[in-house]
Amino acid sequence: MVAAGRTKSPGEKTDKRQRVVSGRKTRGQLEAGLARKYERLKEELKLAGSALVAFSGGVDSSLLLRVAADVLEDRVLAVIIDAPVFSREEILAAQHLASNLKVPFMTVKVDNLKVPEVVKNTEQRCYHCKLFLFSRLKKIARQKGLIEIIEGSNFDDAKDYRPGKKAVEELNIRSPLEEAGFSKDDVRNLAKYLGLPNWPKPPAACLASRIPYGQSLDRNLLGKIEKGEKILKSLGFGQVRLRHHGELARIEIDQAEFELWLKPEVREKAVTSLIGLGYRYVALDLAGYRTGSLNPERG
Repeated sequence: MVAAGRTKSPGEKTDKRQRVVSGRKTRGQLEAGLARKYERLKEELKLAGSALVAFSGGVDSSLLLRVAADVLEDRVLAVIIDAPVFSREEILAAQHLASNLKVPFMTVKVDNLKVPEVVKNTEQRCYHCKLFLFSRLKKIARQKGLIEIIEGSNFDDAKDYRPGKKAVEELNIRSPLEEAGFSKDDVRNLAKYLGLPNWPKPPAACLASRIPYGQSLDRNLLGKIEKGEKILKSLGFGQVRLRHHGELARIEIDQAEFELWLKPEVREKAVTSLIGLGYRYVALDLAGYRTGSLNPERG
């Protein structure tokens, strides 16, 4: 099922030119190394000719989409995947941002829980999931006559456990930010420089990353985690992970927000709400938030 985004108005092409001109006026403010990476990114995208951008609404894919739209204009399409492992909040935010950037986009509903290897949640889950999702994007790119499919991995992502990278390589999906040498900090700095509203947005990951490998995935469990994290964010927490361990909800937040957790009214609301979702125990992880805390250790 495909839901199309808003169509372009006659003035949108002018808006894109205005964005590029605005960037030229202030380019000297960029640090020299980042400016070189920015130029390389634009050249690589120009050579692509046309592109489908796998768009999640995160800072990485937002920067990639913005620069691709500046360079390729109407030869770019953002595709947002609506799958059970992605929160409704993230999907809606991606749609809103793509619309604000005045970039053509479409939302594709995909059920990756039909893939047995994804449901089994092995250590290779991400590989099988991305193979399934990006294969769908390749079909869309062919239908739309778009030459390249691009995604937002950056150079620092290679340091983490990311089995999905193998699927990206097998399907010849390009990662222009990584190719141009962008680090996570580079991405945020350029996103801020270009005026992207989500440049300080905390990193996100699919809901399946909250569940230990080996425990099967299903819609009810993913929905439970999504509701729990939404509750915690409503209490004022910025970066949140609800790691699911059976009857135990292990909460990861930034250590700077521990003081907020210690407020009785906040803590009691959080605990009561999570118990209401079916958890028996609620624990704060004193190590704080960190990416991939359920990933296998790498030797």
